[in-house]
Amino acid sequence: MDLNEQARDILRQNDKGGYTLPTHGLYPYQWNWDSAFAAWGLATFDLARAWDEFDTLMASQWNTGMVPHIIFHAPDPGYFPGPDVWSTGQTPETSGISQPPVAATLARLVWEMDKAQSHERMAAIFPKLVKWHRWWHEVRCTHGPAAITHPWESGRDNCPDWDIGMAGVDGSGVAPYTRRDTGHVDPSMRPSKAEYDRYIAMVQFGVEAGWDQDRIVADGPFLMADPGITFILLRAHEDLAVLGQALNEDVSEIESWARALRNALPLIWNADLKGYDAKNLRTGEFAGVLGSGAFLAYLADAGNPELDEQLLRVWDAVSYGIPSADPQAEIFDPRRYWRGPTWPVVNALMALGLRDSGRADLEARLRAETAELIEKHGFFEYFDPIDATPCGGSNFTWTAAIWLTWAGHDLEQARGAA
Repeated sequence: MDLNEQARDILRQNDKGGYTLPTHGLYPYQWNWDSAFAAWGLATFDLARAWDEFDTLMASQWNTGMVPHIIFHAPDPGYFPGPDVWSTGQTPETSGISQPPVAATLARLVWEMDKAQSHERMAAIFPKLVKWHRWWHEVRCTHGPAAITHPWESGRDNCPDWDIGMAGVDGSGVAPYTRRDTGHVDPSMRPSKAEYDRYIAMVQFGVEAGWDQDRIVADGPFLMADPGITFILLRAHEDLAVLGQALNEDVSEIESWARALRNALPLIWNADLKGYDAKNLRTGEFAGVLGSGAFLAYLADAGNPELDEQLLRVWDAVSYGIPSADPQAEIFDPRRYWRGPTWPVVNALMALGLRDSGRADLEARLRAETAELIEKHGFFEYFDPIDATPCGGSNFTWTAAIWLTWAGHDLEQARGAA
């Protein structure tokens, strides 16, 4: 079976009827940004099912506009922390935080595959996307850049960007619990117990606050500006405006959000690092970490010559794709979750920006290296960027999706251009 058919089979096998699991076992529910990537992949062979994925994701939007990061459609006692820990009171039950807002960008890509057939389906989710983006603007961008109140909200859970914020979180009072992730994946590839204790302490604060986002932002144990979400949201605002224009909607509010966010980018530029950087909004301190969040600047057309130099330095230090942390930094760990591995899905987002800014040579290189990882080892969650060791979950939805939409396309041409 060729890789295209294998990828389609993974999407079908992970399809729970209206929503798609990231992978069986390790992630047994619907995850927000995973689901948007699933829709992009599904659209290559089943356009209607792709829009169903968006519909199911947006159906669990909170009254506030937030779209949660996990939707607990069906009980699964093998996952921790489950709905009983989050205690959000939603129906269906959900987590109490959000995740990177890639949905508008990927909905635009799906819509562009067949605008005529997609028009009504796109129009149906448009107002929900606007409401979610307004939530980001009003609740999470109060300091200028997009902020997160839990590392899981970033999608890049345990990346070194968050270490300075995590240091101020007290995890000592967390009751005993049993993790399930380390039963599915080598523990050396997952966050440590000390990190997990702090993650659960942040969830418990949210529960105690009744998931009042204003209180969590004002008084919660963790608040950091996230360059990754800032760039994803900026691009998503601009894509959402394009969708609105196609619907003859007034997009002036959306355009104002995009301008405000672009004007805030200097606040996360660390001149000492010569790159964009996460910032602890409780102290004003930069993380001092160069990683994939910074390089998502290309997705939002926010690159510059200094960042180009850093990108090439970091990229040339490994063999496969762009690593999630600087390989020349002490914190680099090539197989531990977001502390060094390369993620095909993040490579795909960066590549969208490189393509759109006319950097065809860099886009082709990134596509060829990402494709080589998948050709060698299959559809894993992430990979060691030095020796290509597959890591995390296997038969992974978003890796299959980006193979069908990007990584597997015109490979000979990409390899020639690279």
